[in-house]
Amino acid sequence: MRIALYPGTFDPITLGHIDIIKRAAALVDRLVIGVAINRDKGPLFDLEQRVAMIEAECAALSAKTGTEIVVHPFENLLIDCANDVGAQLIVRGLRAVADFEYEFQMVGMNRALDSSVETVFLMADARHQAIASKLVKEIARLGGDVTKFVTPPVKTALDEKFR
Repeated sequence: MRIALYPGTFDPITLGHIDIIKRAAALVDRLVIGVAINRDKGPLFDLEQRVAMIEAECAALSAKTGTEIVVHPFENLLIDCANDVGAQLIVRGLRAVADFEYEFQMVGMNRALDSSVETVFLMADARHQAIASKLVKEIARLGGDVTKFVTPPVKTALDEKFR
């Protein structure tokens, strides 16, 4: 069974994340969405809200593709999380060259910790390359329209947060 881990904070999940999830799901039998707890980042949405949003967004996709998609919160090292869920692959999305530089360092560290887990990079679709959760939150906070960047349920959740 091919198992991949797609980690992130997903605060909130965006169309860019969903694009990577769809494409990763086509490559594996089971895709684990690792939701980083990461208390230092001070997320807008608490862990339960982020998990619920991801589960809601992935339910139909899992049914459509036949790939099992599960959500798994984690607070340990990424490589330890990959081992915890039995992942042979870590999926990372890339938007720009700056992403690659950071990810390149992460791959090196993860390989030093456990060389049996591979990292696979998926380039963001051109329509989603500018989308970043941080920017989506800023636009929503300032009353801008985020409908091009998130699904309607996520937009509603953002609107409620910034009301």
